[in-house]
Parts: sequence; C-alpha cells; structure tokens
Amino acid sequence: MLHISRGLTAAAGTAAPAVSLSRFPLHRPRPTRSNPCFPTLKPSSRTSVSFAAPIQPGAHIAPSTLFKPLDTFPRRHIGPRDNDLPVMLKTVGVASIDELVTKTIPAGIRVEQAPAVGEPLAEAELLSELRKMAAKNKVFKSYIGLGYADTITPPVILRNIMENPGWYTQYTPYQAEISQGRLESLINFQTMVSDLTGLPVSNASLLDEGTAAGEAMLIAFTIHNRRRKTFLVDTATNPQTIACVRSRAEPFGINVVVSDASGWERELEESGQDIMGVMVQYPAADGRVPDYERLAAQARSRKSIVVAATDLLALAVLRPPGEWGADIALGNAQRFGVPLGYGGPHAAFFAVRDEHKRRMPGRLVGASKDTHGKVAYRLALQTREQHIRREKATSNICTAQALLANMAAMYAVYHGPQGIKDIALRVHHLTSVLAEGLTQLGYTITNRDSFFDTLTVRLDFPSSELVAFAEENRINLRIDEKNTIGVTLDETVTKQDLQHLVRVFALGSVQRHMLVSDSSVPSVDTLAAARFATAERSFNFAPKLARTSAYLSHPVFNSYHSETEMLRYIMHLQSKDLSLADAMIPLGSCTMKLNATTEMIPVTWPEFNSLHPFVPQHQALGYKTLFEELEYSLAKITGFDAISLQPNSGAQGEYAGLRVIRAYHESRGDVKRNVCLIPVSAHGTNPASAAMCGMDVVVVKCDAAGSLDAEDLRVKAAQYKDRLAAIMITYPSTYGVFEDGVREVCDLVHSYGGQVYMDGANMNAQVGLCTPGDIGADVCHLNLHKTFTIPHGGGGPGMGPIGVKAHLAPFLPGHPLTKVGGQAPIGPISAAPWGSASILPISWAYIRMMGDVGLRKSTEYAILNANYMAKRLEPYYKILFRNENGLCAHEFIIDARPFSASAGIEAVDIAKRLHDYSFHSPTMSWPVGNTLMIEPTESEPRSELDRFCDAMIAIRQEITDIETGKQPRENNVLTNAPHTQEVLLSENWDRPYTREQAAYPLPNLRKRKFWPTVSRVDDAYGDRNLFCTCPPLELDE
Repeated sequence: MLHISRGLTAAAGTAAPAVSLSRFPLHRPRPTRSNPCFPTLKPSSRTSVSFAAPIQPGAHIAPSTLFKPLDTFPRRHIGPRDNDLPVMLKTVGVASIDELVTKTIPAGIRVEQAPAVGEPLAEAELLSELRKMAAKNKVFKSYIGLGYADTITPPVILRNIMENPGWYTQYTPYQAEISQGRLESLINFQTMVSDLTGLPVSNASLLDEGTAAGEAMLIAFTIHNRRRKTFLVDTATNPQTIACVRSRAEPFGINVVVSDASGWERELEESGQDIMGVMVQYPAADGRVPDYERLAAQARSRKSIVVAATDLLALAVLRPPGEWGADIALGNAQRFGVPLGYGGPHAAFFAVRDEHKRRMPGRLVGASKDTHGKVAYRLALQTREQHIRREKATSNICTAQALLANMAAMYAVYHGPQGIKDIALRVHHLTSVLAEGLTQLGYTITNRDSFFDTLTVRLDFPSSELVAFAEENRINLRIDEKNTIGVTLDETVTKQDLQHLVRVFALGSVQRHMLVSDSSVPSVDTLAAARFATAERSFNFAPKLARTSAYLSHPVFNSYHSETEMLRYIMHLQSKDLSLADAMIPLGSCTMKLNATTEMIPVTWPEFNSLHPFVPQHQALGYKTLFEELEYSLAKITGFDAISLQPNSGAQGEYAGLRVIRAYHESRGDVKRNVCLIPVSAHGTNPASAAMCGMDVVVVKCDAAGSLDAEDLRVKAAQYKDRLAAIMITYPSTYGVFEDGVREVCDLVHSYGGQVYMDGANMNAQVGLCTPGDIGADVCHLNLHKTFTIPHGGGGPGMGPIGVKAHLAPFLPGHPLTKVGGQAPIGPISAAPWGSASILPISWAYIRMMGDVGLRKSTEYAILNANYMAKRLEPYYKILFRNENGLCAHEFIIDARPFSASAGIEAVDIAKRLHDYSFHSPTMSWPVGNTLMIEPTESEPRSELDRFCDAMIAIRQEITDIETGKQPRENNVLTNAPHTQEVLLSENWDRPYTREQAAYPLPNLRKRKFWPTVSRVDDAYGDRNLFCTCPPLELDE
C-alpha cells in the first residue's frame, strides 16, 4: 500500500525538538545508575530466547545456570519449538530467521537492537513483582458515586466467565454459527436493558457512559440533518459525561449548553427550533429523582430528542425513562456485577425508540433462523458497520464491551427480577437510614425527600475536614463544593459499614470530634427503627415515579437461581462457542494470540479491580507505577516520546490521535488544515474517525498490486497542501506486506505541513524490528488487545492508547476530575482517566515477561508462521500481495474469486466449511472482496498451523470435486456447511455426499471436534424481521 519510488524528496518536517519523557506527567526517564526509576528494567544482554534444554543427570552445572528460573515465559508464549525451525525455514525458502527478516522488512526501516524494556521476568517472579505493586493500592470503602458503584460479583460468574478463557478468548461473533452462546447471552443483555429502560431496542453495549452520551448527541444531530446546533445538558449530570459530550461536540461546531433543567421550559419555547436534543441524569448526580415527564413532552413537541443518562439498578424501582418520554436511555451497567476496576472495563448500555434503531451505534444482536428454520442469533443490521459506511458513518464505534455485558446479563439471569428488586430496595432503604442518621446529627440533606442511593449533604464547616477524617477511617467521600459532600451507597454496604459511616459524620469536623463521643453516635438499629416505625411511604421519591411495570419476565431470567443451574447454563452457552481454548482463530488484522494465564491472574485481585476511578491518586500508587512503566515500555517499543493510556478501543485511539493532530494545527494558527488523506484500502474506522474529528476525507488510490498509488498521492498532497492535516496509513499494509517507500510517504506529507497517523492494527509485525516513530509517524494507536495480549472478550474489552512525538504531547487528552494528559489537553476520550485501567496489568505483564529480546523474537515468529502457512498453501490457492521476495509480513490473503466461476463457491462457503474442520474462519472479504485473510500469530505451534493448512488443502480438493463434476454446484458439502449434529443424525439424508464426509473430512477430527450448533444463518431474514430481545419460547420450538 505504501510503494513509492525512492526518488521522492521532502523538506524537513516541522516537528518541535524532542524533549525528555520526564517533562510530561506520568513519564519516568530511562533508568540510570543515578536515577533508578525502574530498577528491574535492565537491558538484556541476550540475543536469543532459550527454550530451556533439560538439565542432564551428572552434567556440570555452572552457578549462573543453577540460579536461572525454569518458568521463563517466551518459550511458553511462542508456539513453534526449536526442532520445528529447520522444517519451517526450509518450507519458506530461507536459511535463518535473520534472512527471513532481511527479505521481509525493507532495510531502511529495520532496527538492529531490540527495544530497551529490560530482562524478562519469569512467571513466578512476575506475580511476586505485581503483588508488591498491587500492595501500594489502598482499597478503601468508596462512596463517591458519579456513575460507579461497588458491586458483588457472584463467584459463579467471576470464576466461570471473567476468569474463564472459554469466554474471554472468543472473538467478536461475526461467525454466528460458532458463536451462539455469547450471542444468546448478549441478547439477554439487550433484553435486560430494554426491560429496565422501557425502550424497545437496545444494543449489545458501548464503551462507557461518557462516550455513549456523545453518541446520543450525534444521533440527535443527524436526525436533524446537522441543521440544529444546540444540545442542552443538565448541570446535575456526571461531570465526566459532560466533558465527553463537549469533547465530541467540538469538531462538529455543536453548542453544548450546560444549565439547570428546571429552566429549560423557557429555553425550549424561545430557541426550540435550534435545540437538537436535551440530556438529563436520572437519578441526578446530586441524588435527586426529578420528574422529567413534562419536560420530555415539551422537548418532543419541539422535535428535540430526549436523552436520559440513567442507572439500571435504580430503574428496578423507578419509573423507566421510556415511560416518561425519553427517546434514548444510556448509562453504565457496571453495578450489575462488574468490578469497579479503577474505571473499567465496563459495559455501557444504550436503548432507543424503534424509529431510531437504524441510527444506533455499535453492535445489535438479533434473532434470525438457520437454513433448517431453527432460531439462530446473529449480529443484525451489519450494514451500519464502519467498514461499509466509512466517512459517511454516524459513528466510529466498531467494538463493544461484550465480556462485561455478558457478566451484567448473567447477573440479571442469576438474581432474576425479584433479586434485582431486592438489591435495589436494600440500597435505597440503607440510604434512607443514613439520611435519618445525618438528620439527627444536624446535617442538612439538600435532597432529603428525593433520592435513590445518593445524598448531598451541606456542612457548616469545610468539607475538606470531613473528607480527611473519612480517609483516616478508610472511607472515600465525594466533595461536590466547598461545603457540600456527596455520598452514594451500593449493594456491598453492610450494617457495620453503615455504622462506621455514621460515626465518621458524627465526628467528622474538628469541633464535632472534640464535642461528640463514640457512645453518643446513633446506632443504625435505632435509626432503622425510627425510619420505618410508621406506615409512611416506603420510597424517598415522588409516588408517581415509583415503577409499576414488570421487567425481566422472560423465562431466562426466572430459571437459573441456584448455583448449580447457573453453572450449567454458563457452561451450556460456552459449549456453543469456538474460542482460543478450542482452536487457532486465524483472523487477519485481528491478532488472536495467547492470552496467558499469568497475565490474567492479577485482573481480579481486589487491589486492581476494587478501586473507584476517582479515588485520591495517593491511594493508587501501585497503578501509578504500573502506568509509568507501561508508558515507558510502549514509548521504547514504538519510538515515541509520550503515551496516553486513556482511549479504550482502537477506534477511540484513532479518534484521539486525529484530535491531537487537529489541536496541534490549531495551536499554530493552521485552522484551515482539515483534510485527511486515507488509502482506499484502509479499515473503515479510519475515515469514520476522521469524519468524527471534523476532517474532510480525501481517498488515495491503490494500484493493482495493492500499493499506494504514488502519483495519486503526489497530486492530492499538492492539491490540498494548504489544507492538509494528516495522512492515515497502516503499516505493514492492510494487505499484509512491508512495502518500500513508507519513509518517503511520511516525508512528502511533512513537506506540505501535514502529520502522519499510523494505524497500529498491524503492530504485531513491527515490535522489535522497526518502530513507527523511526519510520516517520507522528502518532500511532496501539491495539493492546492484539499485539499486547489483552483478550478480545468475544467483542471487547480492548484498549487503544496512542503514542506521539514530542510536539504533539502537550495535546494528549485530559480529564475533568483527574490531572492527566498534556499541558494543553484536548477533552477526554473516555469517561475514566485511564480508560479500562484494570486490564492494563495484562499488557504490562506481557512486556515484562517477554523482555526486550523476547518481544523481538515474538515478532519474528509471527512473520515465520505466516510465511510457512502461505508457502504450504500456495500450490492450492492464489496468494495475493507479497513483496518482491515472495514473502508476506504477519498475515496473507487467499484469493477465492476464481472459484466463483469455476465451482460456484465463494469465500463465505470456505469460511463456513472450516467450521466443520473445527476452525474459526479467517477474515472474510476484507480488505479485498471474496478473499480470506489469514493471521496465525506467533503463539500457534507448528502442529496447529499444519492442521489448518491440511483443512484448507482438503477443502481445495472438495472444490476440485465440484469443478470436475464429481459434486454438484448447488447442493454440496461447502454450500451446505456447516453441518450440525442434529442435521447429521436426521433420518433423511438426501445429499450427494456421505454423512462421514460432512462430519469427519480428516481423520484427526474423530479425536477432537468442535460442533456448530446451528446451520448456516439467514442474514437477510434477520434484517427483514428484526427481533432484538429474547424470543418467545414458541419461536424456539
């Protein structure tokens, strides 16, 4: 994609001089003897990764060998063994891995030294180191609220979903036939959200509440064809949500007006024709439970979209937004069994009225049917995906938080409607008892008669006194104003916790501490008796706001309330899905590599997953160290000067990087620079992200070989020289090749004043062998869920941090509640300061256990594995897009187009037939239609590579049988694939091939086979008959 003649010259770039990492917050300088910031990060003296030959009896043992740990990690992470190497190299046609690298990567960009991230830690050493780091995090009782509440994760869900590779190593369920388990769970999530919000259509989750609110605003914007420019937000909305909305609005010129919703009646009357929508928090951030029905009716009469940011647990007892007039409801499903995690990952929810469903961002699971009429789930309305709509997309969202959505759904399944209501009532009544106690203590509660779980308490002394005393007692409160405190309760609060909290308020000021004794602190037993002594109303909000409608009435929410039943249901769904626990998932551009157990273990430690995102930073010093070390390592690996860990997906990283570029140009007075050059082969999120940043997308052609058209690039760079903001490139290319000329591309764009954005989707082919910063990129996002082993989770979570050169560092994203980012930061990209913080230990652990040499070796094997498979398959399939030496990078593309004419077989038929061979299919029809893109990663052993190649070779013979007339073009083993046990065991078998050919096309499948549970799903039927909640039982019969 980046093949440009070496004759191009360019003027020097305009980048500012490089500066030390130490200039920016959270960056430590490289360790030296006088400044041992990272005493464990010692540059490795080794040049290879040992696979630990066994110690022979009687052999001389050198002391240096004796003390080396035996649980080293690189040999566990990298799949092929030493004895595989000669065969694999011979197959590829090279004498060594060094020769392979030399012939694969252009000499001008190769680096000779591995990244200086230090010697590797063994697995036990790593866990010991992390234990010390985790101990620096203080797990206090946090009553901070603001959209985050502590929760009890049922152990059956924690162990069997969150900690289970059968769930967290799955990919996004695009291949519905081998994804029915998580699709069913996600439709449970959608049903749960739809029931609780009172709105008919919900998606399968978004990244977080703040970005979901931004998406809602943009729906309102597009509904009015971008003509209305004003969006009203209530002041009592969570501050991080307001900041995210403002950040999303800025590139579109949307005027976000933050004001008290009680005054909107006049505003709607006077300016209603320009108000696209209004957003309220329900319950409000200050705890109140307002009645918004009249406001909603007035707004909708002006055709303004009504958005409610809400709380699922509160909606178990409160009238749902859909019933009082909201068009969109959104929020954070975190308190449904998902740990706080210092901000994430969590599953945001998003529900809409039926008329808005085709504008809804993210993924939507719908019920369809397979070829035999059986109910089957699938991702519905996929035409909304960004790879199709590109710069015309209404959103750049291309992922979700599937693993966390599944946890939240299972929480609702396990507790059922009565259990959820009981939890909500308990939280509300405990808050009522607290309100009674604070009133007796003389405090003024500003929302005394209107709350669900949050109280706003006015003090007659500085709030800092109470907060400090609370912290001494291992309690965190929220400072709303100088003399105002916020308190939010949750399901984890015990009688002892509540008594402790009342005591803190009783003794919380200097004066109170001197005058009040412990013995005079009200007892919560006495307070509860006083609160419920009379038959007064049971709720502390207006009676008309009490919920009367039913929810969670589907049998799935009323059937699995014992642990035995729940465990079997979870395992039943898991058995329907193919994950990395079953087989290689060779998806090109997706890097489905090992998610090692040692990396995953710390994620569920309380010190990492039980911190509220807005605790004082001195309570999270372990996280601070981890962030600093991870940023340092990523900077060394990429060649950049500063890192932001905030973006919580790859698409969010793209958006952040382009916003930073835009801010840089504006700081220099170059406000007209708004053109972004994007190759026609780019991933669809690239143009979508550029459009979201207010940039005009100009497409650059590619030639027949897949390379960037040099002449077209020259012409368009010159044509837009005064408006050129950036070019977005992927390297290696989306076609899986290290192409020459990438530096010349960067130089050319720089010569016209533009910046270079590198998409980090293919970083797994770069680490240790070349760096984006050295190549010439100014910014690059990194998919930690690809290259740096955070699991895909069946469609999320992910992380997309960005690395930047020094001149862009001042503009890294900030946050309204925590100091992060640069000196002149853009607005927040995510609701939490560090995005999905609790999964960052995974990438930190991967880097620390691999070490500098291990990381380089990992990339070499990723390239070796891909080329080995390509060479094995090239006698049978046409391999597209290889370099002049006939080599690919870490992935390659098989052309299925010839089979369309010769046998009536398409790429989708090969993909579905692979299910019968117990494999997930490669990436289908991207970046070239009717092709398959294969990426094995370095983690797969040679035996699995061979098993896949054997399957593909067998399928090629099946195609030959059709071409030669041995099998018909219509009714054959490929077009009928996949074959379920139900089909194979049916009494009638009228197909021109045997059941054995369908089920066991290779002998190894008799020993181990994954069975699809539905036949090929009818996508068109699912879109014509959109059904996005749990189907009635009669449909499943």
